[in-house]
Amino acid sequence: MGPPDPKQRFEEIYNAHYPDLLAYVRRRTGSPDDAADAIAETFTTAWRRMGDIPDGHDARLWLYGVARRVLSNRRREENRRTALAVRLRAELAVWAERTVEEDPDGVRRAFMRLSPDDRELLSLVSWEGLSSQEVAKVLGCSRGAARLRLHRARRRLARELDSGGFDMARYGSRAVALAKGQL
Repeated sequence: MGPPDPKQRFEEIYNAHYPDLLAYVRRRTGSPDDAADAIAETFTTAWRRMGDIPDGHDARLWLYGVARRVLSNRRREENRRTALAVRLRAELAVWAERTVEEDPDGVRRAFMRLSPDDRELLSLVSWEGLSSQEVAKVLGCSRGAARLRLHRARRRLARELDSGGFDMARYGSRAVALAKGQL
């Protein structure tokens, strides 16, 4: 008789031990979704490592060990995510305070009054330093369409700045013409 069929062996292990594993995981997780994820990962590991699973009663103990490690890894990941979120919130709070202090002319406020599409387009060019060709690839449009959208977004920003009392003249006649819609 040859080696047992891996699919059949997996099904036998799954059917025999799923209820116990589910109870084990549910007692150690905070939500049904977390429990389902942990069970899925445990049995995925079992499928990949079928040759390592002992026979008989020890298979259940092996699965408990895998589930324990899965849950432990998930807790560590969650702790890292939480620590990162706390750190990012603190950094963003400092950034937000600085940007208010550094925005005496209302440039940021004018920028935030633009549509999300205009803000994204202007950000890609100004902050990310992308060319119109690169912006076209990001947006999934032609270079000409990207250039036209960029021109219109710049004109809307200039109008917002002008209406907010920003002195466009200090940036030259082109900026004034943009604000007035003459370009």
